[in-house]
Amino acid sequence: MFYREAGDFKTSYKSDQQTFPLKLDKILFWLTVAIAAFVIPFFLNEYWEKAIFLPFFIYALAAIGLNILTGYCGQVSLGTGGFMAVGAYASFKLMTGFPAMDMFLVIMIAGLVTAGVGVLFGLPSLRIKGFYLAVATLASQFFLVWLFNKWEWTYNYSATGQINSPERDFLGIVVTGAYTKPWATYLFCLGFLFLFAWIARNLVRGRIGRSWMAIRDMDIAAEIIGVNPLVAKMSAFAISSFFVGVAGALYFSVWLGAAEPTEAFSIDQSFDVLFMIIIGGLGSILGSLIGAAFIVLLPVLFKNVFVGLLGIPTDIAEFSQIILVGALIVFFLIKEPHGIVAYWRTLKGKLRLWPFPY
Repeated sequence: MFYREAGDFKTSYKSDQQTFPLKLDKILFWLTVAIAAFVIPFFLNEYWEKAIFLPFFIYALAAIGLNILTGYCGQVSLGTGGFMAVGAYASFKLMTGFPAMDMFLVIMIAGLVTAGVGVLFGLPSLRIKGFYLAVATLASQFFLVWLFNKWEWTYNYSATGQINSPERDFLGIVVTGAYTKPWATYLFCLGFLFLFAWIARNLVRGRIGRSWMAIRDMDIAAEIIGVNPLVAKMSAFAISSFFVGVAGALYFSVWLGAAEPTEAFSIDQSFDVLFMIIIGGLGSILGSLIGAAFIVLLPVLFKNVFVGLLGIPTDIAEFSQIILVGALIVFFLIKEPHGIVAYWRTLKGKLRLWPFPY
C-alpha cells in the first residue's frame, strides 16, 4: 500500500524538516522530473509544446508568484497581468537594445525590473489591506497596460504598437524567434519552473516565509512579536513580482513571440492567475501547479472532447467552461478555501493510516 511509514524514521531535525519526509514522495517527485526532462522531449510535437506544456509552465510560474503574495503573505493582488506586461516589455527592450545578451540573463533582468515596479505599487499595502488593496493593485493593472499602449518608446515606435520577439539563444540553442525547436523551448521553460519552484519552496520554509505567514494570519500580533511589516510586505511584493515578471518575459518571448498590451495582458490575465491559486490551493506551491494545470487543460478538454467528439457548438462549450470555472471557485471558497491540494493532503493522510480509522 502507498505511504507506509513502517521503518521510515528520522534521526535528526534536518531530516524531519525536509521537503519530502517520506521516501515514496521523494521517489515519485524525482521520477516525474526525470520523465519530464529526459523522456517527454523526445516525443514532443509543436501542438503539445504550444497548447499544453509552455502555457502550463509559464502560468504555473506566475501562479507561484501570486501565491507568495496572496497565499503566504495575505496581500490580495489583481495586477498580475500588468506585472507580466512589465516583464514582457522589459525583456523586449533588453533583447532589442543588447542583441548579444544571453536569453537567461534577459529573463532575469526583466524579473528584477518587475520586482522594482511591484515594490512601488506595493507601498499602499503598508496602510491598506483586503478589498482596498485589491482595488489599488487593480489600478496598477489598468495603468501599466495604458502606459505600454501609449508610451511609444516601450514598443520601439512601431506603427502597429505590437512587440515582436527577435531570435535569441541560450547556451547556443535558439529559444526565441520563428525557428525554435519544440524540445528547446520546452526544456528552457521547464528549467525556469523547476528552479523557481525550488526557490519558492525554500523561501516559504525559512525565516522570510514565516514572517509572511505571520503577517497573513494577524499582522498586529506579528508586529508585536518582532516581525517588521515593512520588510515582510515589501519583500513579498518584490519576490512575487519577480516571479511574475519572469513568467511575463517567457510568455512574450518564448511562447507567443509577439504581443500587444490590451490583448495579451488584459484584466482577464490577472483573474486567470488568481483563479489558479484559488482552485489549486492558497498557500501551497503544489496548489499553484495543480491550479495552473487545471486552468490550462480545461479549454483543451472542452475543445477536443465537447467540440471535437460530441459536436457541441464552440460558443456553448466556451460558456460552459466559464460557468464550470465560476462554480468551482464558489465551491472552493465556501467548502475548501485551501483548494484541490487540501483534498490531496486528506487522501494522503488516510493512505498513511490505512486500514486504521482516520
